[in-house]
Amino acid sequence: MQFAGDRALTLRVVSVGPELTYTGWVWLTGYVIDRRGQAVERRKIFVQIAGLRRAATVPSPSRSRATRPHASRRDQGDGRAARDGSGVRTRAEAR
Repeated sequence: MQFAGDRALTLRVVSVGPELTYTGWVWLTGYVIDRRGQAVERRKIFVQIAGLRRAATVPSPSRSRATRPHASRRDQGDGRAARDGSGVRTRAEAR
């Protein structure tokens, strides 16, 4: 009842607790997944196994806007720095 209706959540389960519990109940540890597929909160919940449902479709996490974390400051995304070599520097050249 706690997770019914508008309180329902999608949980990406990372572990099932080893604790002995009441028959048909289990501790789950996982991450609450938002509509964009992003993990937003780590939770440990005590649930009745009969009340669990596998998500019909699991949203894939959206990619971060920084798709090239090691791009040069001079690279403006147009490939110019890669073509003329200005975006590539070795440690020796940086000195």
